[in-house]
Amino acid sequence: GLETGSREVVSHAIRQDKVYQETMTSAHQRLSTEMGEHLMKHGDGVKDVAFQVEDCDFLIKKAKERGAVIIKEPWVEQDSGGKVKYAVIQTYGDTTHTFVEYMGPYKGLFLPGYKEPLFRDPLLAKLPPGHLCFIDHIVGNQPDDTMVPVSDWYQKCLMFHRFWSIDDKQIHTEYSALRSIVVTNYEETIKMPINEPAMGKKKSQIQEYIDYNGGPGVQHIALNTPNIIQAIVNLRARGMEFLSAPDNYYDTLRQNLKTAKIKVKEDLKTLQELKILVDYDDKGYLLQIFTKPVQDRPTLFLEVIQRNNHSGFGAGNFKSLFEAIEKDQDARGNLTLLTPEKSNGTDKTF
Repeated sequence: GLETGSREVVSHAIRQDKVYQETMTSAHQRLSTEMGEHLMKHGDGVKDVAFQVEDCDFLIKKAKERGAVIIKEPWVEQDSGGKVKYAVIQTYGDTTHTFVEYMGPYKGLFLPGYKEPLFRDPLLAKLPPGHLCFIDHIVGNQPDDTMVPVSDWYQKCLMFHRFWSIDDKQIHTEYSALRSIVVTNYEETIKMPINEPAMGKKKSQIQEYIDYNGGPGVQHIALNTPNIIQAIVNLRARGMEFLSAPDNYYDTLRQNLKTAKIKVKEDLKTLQELKILVDYDDKGYLLQIFTKPVQDRPTLFLEVIQRNNHSGFGAGNFKSLFEAIEKDQDARGNLTLLTPEKSNGTDKTF
């Protein structure tokens, strides 16, 4: 900000374990038109998803050769903590990816130019810990017919590969449906699900996102925890709102688990009280819950997820999740009937 010599942009970095978030605002409305235009079009949301990389120059060279749009060529910043190389590349919609390469050990707080905050809210120390450890995956919503080109872009330009996919025959409710492809890097440490709406009787929550976000963008960020029960108890105490699953979901779950090959260690009554969802296969299970949108627009939200030998994305819960979202969507007046003029969705294979 102004105190550190930045005249155009004020940036605050917050951290919990390995989860880093950088919030940015304009220091002066005339100086940062890019940020102002993004806020006017999309509202509060994710502008950039940063990747820590080993060789920024190599990745930018390969991406450029394969047709990627480079927003900023590699550059270096440094302070007393060390040197960091950056580059920025365009992905879907107005979203970008920043590559961050630490050029040797960095001893600073976060990145060059960042300093200790001038004020620390004393109330924060009195709040219960969140128990959130790292970003599990980041989901991007796309307009109809663009999911495959976007997933192909990640495979072509960033050398990702397909990790998982599912179609509208598997993910649907009475009213709406979606398709999804998950792409990941070589080490499978970064996972990026790419969603698109599918034709249904009414507008899907994916299409609602596209409408209110003004195009494609990051739908939600999933945060991994080793103890979802304690995490949700604490996050609720801190004021976070979550979507609610109906009680009959847990009645069905109890019946299905009787014949399952795995055993859920957590108390099902507690999971029901907290409205935490369960998905499983023959080898393991995951626990997950989703927040309500983090701002007035029905766009960006968060997920909290705990994995127990399960690498999926809760496909078994999509119907329950969609129905919970549709309940809020209907309250907003956006669960509207679709006509052929409003959607050209057709059956697709990918």
